[in-house]
Formats: sequence, structure tokens, C-alpha cells
Amino acid sequence: MREATTELMSAESDWRVYEELDFSRILDAALQAFFEHGYHGTTTRDLARRAGLSVPGVYHYYPSKQDILFDLMNVVIDELLDRSRQALATASADPRSQFDVLVESLLRFHMHRRIGATVSTAELRSLEPGNRERYVAKRDEQQRMLDSVVLDGVREGVFSTPYPKDASRAIASMCVGVASWYRPDGSLPVDALLDRYLTIARSIVGRDD
Repeated sequence: MREATTELMSAESDWRVYEELDFSRILDAALQAFFEHGYHGTTTRDLARRAGLSVPGVYHYYPSKQDILFDLMNVVIDELLDRSRQALATASADPRSQFDVLVESLLRFHMHRRIGATVSTAELRSLEPGNRERYVAKRDEQQRMLDSVVLDGVREGVFSTPYPKDASRAIASMCVGVASWYRPDGSLPVDALLDRYLTIARSIVGRDD
């Protein structure tokens, strides 16, 4: 039995709009604790204290700390996938339009969900083999969305990169990296950052419009 977690976006949601997450007490505690101290530096007792529960109370919802980490990382990646799908659904069939919204969605996610994204990246190594395989399959699905758009752009002659797969991976890594340094109170406004990084992403795929 697991404590309720944040629901995925509804069909009417705007993929550009980010509200504060309504995590369960346990996942909220895990998000902060894993971010501050890492998975291996956090005990189940620490999580219980932060969540205002007893240790048996935590085990009522999750069999182990590993299950908490896996659930947390799935909530993060599922939201990213959902927002990416919705972004693509708003774009035209033109690969340039699809590329722009997908890169923008990746950037916005790693700005607004930077703590969850940072924990997911850092703690992939902490997942047990079966959990890691299931999580990586979702991460690969996200990467394939971008791969497909870049390959379509190359086929249609609107992107000129001779290395579409490498370009796609470089762009994804750039977007993920934003989570490590972005701060809401930083000197660069969100729109300016988006414009700057979208310009860089376009240059990587060899697009000059």
C-alpha cells in the first residue's frame, strides 16, 4: 500500500505552467533528504522524522527505502514524459516547431523541477538492477522523442547536423545540466534563459532560422 502521490497532468493542463508539487508526506521528505544528504546518507528513521511518522508508519506505505526512491524517481520522470508529450501535441508537423517546444519543455522542467531532476540523476546509481532497468526505459523513451524530431529535421533538410543522434544527446545533456545551477532568484530571467539555450540547441542541429 503506497501513500498517494501527485497525479499526472490533465488533458487540459498547460505544459508551460508549473504549480507547487503536492507530494505525499513521505515523498516530500525523501525529495528533500535525498537532495541534501543523498540516498545512502539518509535512513528510514530520518524519513519518518521528516514526514511526521513513525518508522512502522513509513513501512505501512513502503516496504523499503529503495521503494521510496523508485517511486520518487518515477513521479519525476512521469511528469517529464507527460509534459513532453503535451508539448509535442501543441506543435505543428514541422520538425522545427516540434524541436522548439520539446527543447523548451525540457528546459522548463529542469528549471522548475530542479531538485527532483537532480536527485533522479544523482541517484540512478542507487537503484537496484530491476528498478534501474525500468527507470532507464522511461528515460530512454524521453530521449527517443528528441531523437525522432532531430532525425525528421535532418531527413526534411531543415537540420544540417551530420550526427543527429549525437546532437540529440548533447542537447538533452545540456537541458539536464540546467538543474545543477539554475536558481529562481538568479540574474537571468526565465524567458531570456530559454531564448539563449534554444539558440544554442538550434545551432547544435545546424539550424540557422
